[in-house]
Amino acid sequence: MTAPPAWLPVWIDGRTRLIERGETLGWPQLAIRAGALAETFRAGVRLAVADGNRVATLIAALAAAESASVPLLLRRNPETVPPDLPAGDSFAVLLQTSGTTGAPKVVRHDFTRLRGRLRGTGDRGARWLLTYEPAAFAGVQVILTALAAGATLIAAPGEGLAGLARAALAHGATHVSGTPSFWRAFLIALGDARPPLKAVTLGGEPADQPLLDRLAEAFPGARLRHIYASTEAGSLFAVTDGRAGFPASWLETGVEAVGLRVRDGILEVRSPRAMLGYAGGGAADRDGWIVTGDLVAVVGDRVLFTGRADGRVNVGGVKVSPEAVEALLLTAPGVQDALVAAAANPITGRILTASVVPMPGVGEAAVRASVRDAVAALEPAARPRLVHVVERLELGASGKKRRGGNG
Repeated sequence: MTAPPAWLPVWIDGRTRLIERGETLGWPQLAIRAGALAETFRAGVRLAVADGNRVATLIAALAAAESASVPLLLRRNPETVPPDLPAGDSFAVLLQTSGTTGAPKVVRHDFTRLRGRLRGTGDRGARWLLTYEPAAFAGVQVILTALAAGATLIAAPGEGLAGLARAALAHGATHVSGTPSFWRAFLIALGDARPPLKAVTLGGEPADQPLLDRLAEAFPGARLRHIYASTEAGSLFAVTDGRAGFPASWLETGVEAVGLRVRDGILEVRSPRAMLGYAGGGAADRDGWIVTGDLVAVVGDRVLFTGRADGRVNVGGVKVSPEAVEALLLTAPGVQDALVAAAANPITGRILTASVVPMPGVGEAAVRASVRDAVAALEPAARPRLVHVVERLELGASGKKRRGGNG
């Protein structure tokens, strides 16, 4: 067997472990793969590409590309990668956006910036459960955090929610980060069982107060936080006070070196951890400010997320936000989860529909009555005209609810 390379990247603690597909790997095993890839990358490769569905491959490719000083594309979906991506003459990490609200793009990140806000790196005994796609921005953040801490990373690719729940319980997961949609479904999958969680993190979607309260009750000994980040803007900030949204005072003071402002109801950010630019050219910022596309409202001492600017729907001439209606339904008694979407209508052009998951033990009639009460005060265009009571909501590969089939 080939001896592992002598080097150890500064961003990896040599005591880290990866559990993936029934195999446990440490840095010595990963280093062998990285060494072989580095030789390939040095042999005239100007843009290295790694399929991001295997964590072991992703880690080895990152180490190899850094060693060979070539840019690395972590590929989420081969069918969406442009064939003429420009290469570079130094190490950088190229990530694909999910394409949830539009055509996927390829984003170029400086690796130091990408690691600029890692938290939990002091938790060497941590056991991180990977719930995100490995090659997605959030997945890379979890992987890098575990590697820097010398922690154990638990991956269950393709196993679905039930498989993730089994893996969390079997391997004693202590740290889990996932979207709010994931957490609602994860609680259902766990049933009455509880892994020994010390840290509960939410990201990728707005964290609503009912879910934050449920998680605090389900895991009373765990640190609870929700983070705000995007592939373009990088990792921005975390909220740790157990309340939805973030303090309105941050619009004046900023937070963690990030500037925040609201223009036309849309949150804009200025971050030292933002991307270098799109791989095909162009930038997402305006005079240094990135327009996030997230609609927000200042309510008292809080800034609350109310949906996406590109997600608003024209219902009979009235612009409504499905996500804002959805957030209202999530506060209704007996509602465990909800998805509000648009559907075609011959009279108004579009209408809103709702799919609702009842809490355990809540009957269909009761949950329908709760939904009617919750939306009664809304303008007619914002009230869902069709309500479907379902057992579960389907999540996309990104861990978010499927909206328009993109996931």
